[in-house]
Amino acid sequence: MDARLLADQIPSLRRYARALTGNVWAADDLVQDTLERACSKWRLWVVGSDLRAWLFTVMHNIFASQLRRTPPPHSVVPLEDAVQELHGAADPGRDPGMGLDLQRCLMQLPEEQRAVLLLVTLEDLSYAEVAKVLGIPAGTVMSRLSRARVRLQELMDGAAAPHRPGLRRLK
Repeated sequence: MDARLLADQIPSLRRYARALTGNVWAADDLVQDTLERACSKWRLWVVGSDLRAWLFTVMHNIFASQLRRTPPPHSVVPLEDAVQELHGAADPGRDPGMGLDLQRCLMQLPEEQRAVLLLVTLEDLSYAEVAKVLGIPAGTVMSRLSRARVRLQELMDGAAAPHRPGLRRLK
């Protein structure tokens, strides 16, 4: 495998890892683990197939394994990390707290919904590509994406009480 092909994918991997983990340090570790696994298992990648999708699959599998081994900490992204991230990409006409709220709300989504939402919206993968990366049917991708969008909107609006599957909020 050509190292340049991997290097070209690092920005996408970092972006997805940061959104998945909500922590700059954990994201960098996840990217490093992904690249190490990709280098050791490069024979599993089919030349000519989508390298990016394969790397996202590797990353997703590592992340899922890590979640199974250790429960996610109930920590928030350190403010200085979030401010640093927002500082470079801040829109002068936009409320800087909005990005912090979005990150906080994203982290409240169930992992399976967050992964689908991020791959479709942040990484611009098709439903079929997301299904392949996550190893789920395309219909499940669409369902999870729909539920993630609805839940994220509820969280961003601040109208949602703690989510309990099977119960609907009365208006």
